[in-house]
Amino acid sequence: MDAAQKKLALRAINYGLYVLTARDGDDFAASGVNWLTQTSFDPPLIAVGVKADSGATAIVNKIGTFAVNVLAADQLDIGKAFFRSTSVEDGLINGHPYEDGPATGSPLLTETPYWFECRVTDTVARGDHTVFVAEVVDAGVRDESAVPLLLRDTGMNYGG
Repeated sequence: MDAAQKKLALRAINYGLYVLTARDGDDFAASGVNWLTQTSFDPPLIAVGVKADSGATAIVNKIGTFAVNVLAADQLDIGKAFFRSTSVEDGLINGHPYEDGPATGSPLLTETPYWFECRVTDTVARGDHTVFVAEVVDAGVRDESAVPLLLRDTGMNYGG
């Protein structure tokens, strides 16, 4: 297999850019992710790939819940704040306001237009990412006119 061709072909898959959050007491995780898709309507299931060695994976493995915060097309700067270690200070997570999710207690970024909370149903630990299959247990919309951010529009690449 030609490695360059493989990389280009796999990068042709379209992805959004999201912030996955989880909380176990005073232990927080907030991580930029893009490998996410809906896998079932009934029940509503999603699958998300998270770096296996990340703090987010450790917390989600422990508590079995998380939230996904959907970034708007003009929120790349918010997204970039979550490609580093998680810090919580003065009511902000990585410098951004949040509230506790009603179903799981996972942090919901109040600046994002859409969010949903999930309970893990299955875990696939293979390679350098862990895939969580999870049921959506609550969701909210703050701005239904917002267009979600696509990874392709950021000029960034992940995968291949």
